[in-house]
Amino acid sequence: MAQRKFLIEVEPAKEAKDGRPSIGPVYRSVFAKDGFPAPIIGMDSCWDIFRMSVEKYPDNRMLGRREVVNGKPGKYVWLTYKEVYDLVIKVGNSIRSRGVEEGGRCGIFGANCPEWIMSMEACNAHGLHCVPLYDTLGAGAVEFIICHAEVTIAFVEEKKIPEVLKTLPNTTQYLRTIVSFGKVTPEQKEEVRNFGLAIYSWDEFLLLGDNNQHDLPVKKKSDICTIMYTSGTTGDPKGVMISNNSIVALIAGVKRLLETANEALHVEDVYLSYLPLAHIFDRVIEECFINHGASIGFWRGDVKLLIEDIGELKPSVFCAVPRVLDRIYTGLQQKLSSGGFLKKSMFGFAYSYKLHNMKKGNKHEDASPLCDKIVFSKVKEGLGGNVRIILSGAAPLATHVEAFLRVVACCHVLQGYGLTESCAGTFVSLPNELDMLGTVGPPVPNVDVCLESVPEMQYDACSSTPRGEICIRGETLFAGYYKREDLTKEVLVDGWFHTGDVGEWQPDGSMKIIDRKKNIFKLSQGEYVAVENLENIYGLVPDIDSIWVYGNSFESFLVAVVNPNKYALERWAEEKGVTGDFNSLCENPKAKEYIIGELSRVGKEKKLKGFEFIKAVHLDPEPFDMDRDLLTPTFKKKRPQLQKYYQRIIDNMYKSLK
Repeated sequence: MAQRKFLIEVEPAKEAKDGRPSIGPVYRSVFAKDGFPAPIIGMDSCWDIFRMSVEKYPDNRMLGRREVVNGKPGKYVWLTYKEVYDLVIKVGNSIRSRGVEEGGRCGIFGANCPEWIMSMEACNAHGLHCVPLYDTLGAGAVEFIICHAEVTIAFVEEKKIPEVLKTLPNTTQYLRTIVSFGKVTPEQKEEVRNFGLAIYSWDEFLLLGDNNQHDLPVKKKSDICTIMYTSGTTGDPKGVMISNNSIVALIAGVKRLLETANEALHVEDVYLSYLPLAHIFDRVIEECFINHGASIGFWRGDVKLLIEDIGELKPSVFCAVPRVLDRIYTGLQQKLSSGGFLKKSMFGFAYSYKLHNMKKGNKHEDASPLCDKIVFSKVKEGLGGNVRIILSGAAPLATHVEAFLRVVACCHVLQGYGLTESCAGTFVSLPNELDMLGTVGPPVPNVDVCLESVPEMQYDACSSTPRGEICIRGETLFAGYYKREDLTKEVLVDGWFHTGDVGEWQPDGSMKIIDRKKNIFKLSQGEYVAVENLENIYGLVPDIDSIWVYGNSFESFLVAVVNPNKYALERWAEEKGVTGDFNSLCENPKAKEYIIGELSRVGKEKKLKGFEFIKAVHLDPEPFDMDRDLLTPTFKKKRPQLQKYYQRIIDNMYKSLK
C-alpha cells in the first residue's frame, strides 16, 4: 500500500464514470495501520463514559467554578465525580417526574456551567435527546429549534429565561417545563403559568424527583444522544443527529492519537470550559476529559475576564477558536512594540534562534530551553503556566499566528478540522511537526478520507498535487439531519460524507483546506472565482484582520470589505504623517490605497490571475460579528447577510470605478 509518511492507502483511485467525478485514493492514519481503535470495553454510550469514570475516580475533582465572595472572584470550588453523579441522578428523576420518557427531547440553553454538564448527563442517563440551544442566538432561532425538535423540557441560564419566554405561546405546543440554572422571579412564574407551563428554579427542580425514582433504561450504541443544530450560513438551522457510537468511537480515536504522539490525557489534566458546549468541538473535548477522570473548570462568561480565569485555573489543555488566538497574538505584538530596543532585540534573537532549531527537527522543549526560561516563560505564565497543548478549531488559524505561538507559547500548538456531522475531530496536526504549519494535519485514526474531483473548479483528486472535495467515512459520522432526509441524501452518498470543503493533500499526509465548493461564482467575462481560496490568500496580509471578497456575474472585477488591523493601520499613519483616529483613517482614501497595494502585493506573490485582484476596498473599523448576523457562532462568514448589510457600499464601490 502507498504511504504519505502519516497515511496509508486502503483503496485505489477511481476514474470518473456515470457522470460522477473521479475519486482519489482512500487514506487512513498511519496510527490505524493495524485497524481502527476498538472502543473501550463496556463503553457503549455517553452515559457509560461518565458512569465508568465515577466508578474509577469517585473522589477526583470533576466540575469547578470560581467562588464569588462580596462580589470578588476567589479560587475554584470543585465537585467530585461522585458528587456530580448524585446530582445527575436527582436531575434525571426530576425530568422523568415531568413525564419526559426515553427518546424525549431536552433543550439546554445558556453559557457553559456545571449545571449544563449535569443536565446533559441526566439526558445521557435516561436515553433522552439532548438538544443544545445556541447561547449566541436570539429568540427566532431558539423558537425554531424548540418547535422543530419538539423540545418538551428546557434547562435555561437564569439571564436567558426572558429570551425563552419571548417564544411563548408559539412553543407551547411542545414545551411544558422550564428549569432555571439559578433562580426564578415571581413575575416569571406568573407569566409561565398563564401559558399552562411550569417553571422551576434549580433547587426546586432537584426536589421533584426525591420520592420518584426511575430505573435507567438500557442504552444502545446506535441510540441518538444529541441533536445538535448547526447555525448554517443560509436558511434555517439543521438538526444533526449524533449517536452514542459516534462520540464513543471518536474518544477511542483521540485516545489512540494522543498516546501514539506521547501526549496522552491523564487524571491531573485540567481543562477550561469556555467554548460553547452547544457546539460539538467543546462537547467532545469535555467528554474526553471526563473519560480520563480529569478536571473541568468553567469561566465566568466574560471574555474580558478570560485571561484572569486562565491564571486562576492554570489549565493544561487550552482549546480555542482562531479569534481568541489572534487576540493573544495581537496583544503580544503590541507589548513587544511598546518595549525598548534591547527587549525587542532579545526577543527577536530568541525567536529566530528557537524557530531555526525547530525547523531542524528539534522538539519545541529541546529547541532552546534557555530562551524558554529567559524570554518566553512570561508568555507561558500568561496562559497559567501549565498549558502543554493549545488546540485550535472551528475556523482556519492564520499561519503566521500558528508559527508564532508554536515558538513562544512553550507548548504544542495544534490545528484541527471537523464538522458537527463528523463529530468534530477528523483531522489534527501532530506535535513537533513544523512542516504541518498551515494545515489541519492528517486524519484521526478512526476515519477513512478521500478527495473527490471538482471539475468546474479545476480541482483534480488524481493529479500529482491532489485537490478536491474532502469526503469522510467512518463510525464518527452523524446519523442524518433530523426531519430532513432530503438534505441527508445530498451529503451522505454510499457511506461517504461530502463536507463541501476543498482540500489538498500535502506530501507528508496532512490536509490543507484551500477552498469551499459552493463559494464559487462567475464574473461577467465568464471567469470562475473561488472566493474562499482568494480570502485565504489575501488573509496573509498582516495589516488586515479579516476580508470579505465580493463579485457577481454582472461585473468584471472584484471588490472587498476589509477589517484592517488597528495597530498596523495606526502605525502606517504615523509613518506617513496621516492624522486622525482609527475610524477616520478607515475613511481616508490614502489608507484604502495602501491596503489595496498590500492586497495586490500578496496577489502577485501568489501569482493570482488579473481578474482575481481586488480593485476597490471599504475599510470597516468594526469587525464582522454575530451581533449584526454577519458570522455564524463558529465565525464562518454569512455571505448573503454580508451582501445585504454592505449592499449600498458595494454599489458605491462599483460606481466609483466606472
